[in-house]
Amino acid sequence: MKTPHAMSVSARLATREDLTELIRMYDALATEQGAIRAIWPAASGLPAPFDTALGGLIGNDNAVAVVGMIDDVPVGFLLALGEPLAAPRDDERVGSIRLIFTDHEARGVGVGAAMLDLAESELRQRGVTLFDAHVSPGHRLAKNFFESHGFKAREITMHRSDEHVGQ
Repeated sequence: MKTPHAMSVSARLATREDLTELIRMYDALATEQGAIRAIWPAASGLPAPFDTALGGLIGNDNAVAVVGMIDDVPVGFLLALGEPLAAPRDDERVGSIRLIFTDHEARGVGVGAAMLDLAESELRQRGVTLFDAHVSPGHRLAKNFFESHGFKAREITMHRSDEHVGQ
């Protein structure tokens, strides 16, 4: 009788060789987020062309791009940026997790946690001790994920479209 092998969950920093997979996963993220909030791709997504935007962040000193894997197969990605605080703390940066995505069939097995751990470790090596995570309203799984890792809301962005005023 064959027994299934144990899955190997891991994360590593993204390289330029990952661009095709990163674009595939970014497209899936944009579709998922766009279904929750139609404005997401335009307001919170990456600028087009996506390969240029993603490629410019790989290896950038102000960004951390991580690939999450199961058995060495890419199934997720995380993108964090080092964003400066305002004066008088303008010598500090916040590690802002802007994008995180795991393929649907790979969720709930630790890929997100592995990516988050690596991103935070990399940012800490760069002197970052403050972390934010951007989550769309209505994306309960993402909110729960970050809360389970010690994140708490510190700001909520409210939005209104003039096409819905008075309805």
